[in-house]
Amino acid sequence: MNIRVLNEADALLYQELRLNALKTDPGAFASTYEREVQFSIETVIDRVKPLKDKFVLGAFNQKGSLCGMVTFVREANEKMAHKGNVFGMYVDVVVRRQGVGKSLLLELIKTVKKCEGVEQIHLTVVSNHQSAKKLYESIGFKVYGTERNAIKFNGQYYDEDLMVYFI
Repeated sequence: MNIRVLNEADALLYQELRLNALKTDPGAFASTYEREVQFSIETVIDRVKPLKDKFVLGAFNQKGSLCGMVTFVREANEKMAHKGNVFGMYVDVVVRRQGVGKSLLLELIKTVKKCEGVEQIHLTVVSNHQSAKKLYESIGFKVYGTERNAIKFNGQYYDEDLMVYFI
């Protein structure tokens, strides 16, 4: 498996996996397939384009297919720039439980440690998504709160656990 920062040339691969994520696990994301399938290629390119304080990591299998991804965005506000957030963590169903998610998160932490001044990495996870929570906890993320009814999808509410990793 090869893990690297995605760039503009990876936009179509990213969008394909992202749309698959939104179809496969719609309750796990704040966005929807119906919203993102409308995105122009320019919008997708902007999403994957690495910046000083934002990057998307991709995991590629031996065939070169993108099979996992995770996004990191540092807080822009000067008083909060010691923190960053994980978004859009997803591993394709076909390769789950093979260490892809853990490898992505370990590489994310390693990459974030190179960002001067970042002390905390935050994420949210749907409270009843036990396998994702177990993965995050195995890396060292800790739950520090729960947002009740954080997501509402098709009339159903989902709570989200707030988690943090201290560098």
